Amino acid sequence: MGFTPLDGFMMGTRCGTMDPSALIYIAKKDNISPDEMNVICNKKSGVLGISGITDDNRDLVDLSAKGNERAKLALDMQTYQIVKFIGSYIAAMGGVDAIVFTAGIGENNPELRTDIIKNFKFLGIELNEEKNALRGKDVKISTDDSKVEVYVIPTNEELAIARDTLRIIGK
Repeated sequence: MGFTPLDGFMMGTRCGTMDPSALIYIAKKDNISPDEMNVICNKKSGVLGISGITDDNRDLVDLSAKGNERAKLALDMQTYQIVKFIGSYIAAMGGVDAIVFTAGIGENNPELRTDIIKNFKFLGIELNEEKNALRGKDVKISTDDSKVEVYVIPTNEELAIARDTLRIIGK
């Protein structure tokens, strides 16, 4: 995430990183105001905009399995973007000891985790499919002989906000 939640990979309703000139082109072509473009990028894009149906990855997985091409495209695009981000960080750091999945899709989408990690097999990552099938659990999902460890760590955003608040107010 950068200055706003729009930067990064696409989410449920957010577009993710985009070429700024694409925004200018669309705004001029369709006579869209900056405020309207903000709503489009934050609330009508992402997997919702691609699928045309839902921003819920669980529904997209189900629809894709039933042959819905737009749901499959949304998942494929999201996976591709996440793989690019992870890959760029691995390159920037000169390697990686562990990959951690967290938050909604990271905690609750074993299919997405599998699709992402298969792109990093060249690093010697091996998933324990039984553990990867778990949802919302704090668990190591890589095998014991995997060269890179892979974890699912559920978020607790409310706790993090409470701790930050206490730190900021000095208690």
